[in-house]
Amino acid sequence: MPIVQGSTIGILGGGQLGRMTAMAARSMGYRVQVMDPDPSCPARFVVDACFVGAWDDAKAAADLARGCDVITLEIEQISIPSLEAAARYAPVRPGKEILAMVQDRIRQKSWLQAQGFPVGPYQAVYAEADLVDAIAELGGRIYLKRAQGGYDGRGQVKVEHGSRPGDAWRLLGEQPCVAEQALDLQLEISVMVARNPSGQVLAYPAATNHHEQQILVWSALPSSIPPWLEKRAQELATTMACQLQLEGLLAVEMFVTQGDGLYVNELAPRPHNSYHASERCCVTSQFEQAVRAVCDLPLGDVKIVRPAAIANLLGDLWLNGEPRFARALAVPEVSLHLYEKHTARAGRKMGHLSATADTAEEAVARVLEARNRL
Repeated sequence: MPIVQGSTIGILGGGQLGRMTAMAARSMGYRVQVMDPDPSCPARFVVDACFVGAWDDAKAAADLARGCDVITLEIEQISIPSLEAAARYAPVRPGKEILAMVQDRIRQKSWLQAQGFPVGPYQAVYAEADLVDAIAELGGRIYLKRAQGGYDGRGQVKVEHGSRPGDAWRLLGEQPCVAEQALDLQLEISVMVARNPSGQVLAYPAATNHHEQQILVWSALPSSIPPWLEKRAQELATTMACQLQLEGLLAVEMFVTQGDGLYVNELAPRPHNSYHASERCCVTSQFEQAVRAVCDLPLGDVKIVRPAAIANLLGDLWLNGEPRFARALAVPEVSLHLYEKHTARAGRKMGHLSATADTAEEAVARVLEARNRL
């Protein structure tokens, strides 16, 4: 049963993804409420109500849900008890089963492998001795990632030949981790897939992503991968959404290795940084699609009208004063997107630039030129 215009959507999380989802929802005629630990979160300024609560505050989640017709989320750190509390008052999409799997990298890798999806060689690590064994088994070059928590490069460390395993183990807090073999990468891509409760599924064209120090620097749509690999990536994401009985969005991050091998890296059941360009280049943005999916409306057309790219704006740019946005906006077809975060910190995502062009490569060049002008 569709959730019609005039209804209220609740979002667990009021960061930039919640903000942009709320803006899309308001354009479509919905009321919006959010819950976030920060009373001045970015979404607060565009929603009807903001409930203040930590991710494990089940009471705040229930308070949010009491006044909503459906609940969705913009961050996977929401505790399972909070999701359960919200679900007593409104449907939560995506559901707690997907979140419980995604919140633990060991559980996530195990699920992917058990379902036959391609994952790179990895081992679960529960003690320093496990890490020593994993390094020997996986060939000496690994990425050690904390099983729970961590994003944008946090909660992970690269272990090279000659490194002392104990240092890495202690750096990550001596907590359960995943040790992943360092693959010989050609490039990184992601595929966003949407599925509504009625079972309609649509996958966006793949995006090409460029990271530095594990933080996304720029992303472009469409990807530069060959058509057969594009088809394979979309099939993987679509199959995954169906097997999970997804209700909402799922971003599937993938590695393309030398020789065109394709491996699933991580899953994110929410809007994703790598699809911000969909606002500029696709018939339906990821944020409108999120609203359509959780409200059980027909999914929107995902085809690309004109190639586009985005470049993240991190808090580092503000450390020596306000960036010179007018100079960036002088670059043809460039737009500015700021998240209304009041405190700039190194590594914090404060906004992004987007650009369109005749090709994805030209869009990347434009958006990077604009960022350099700041």
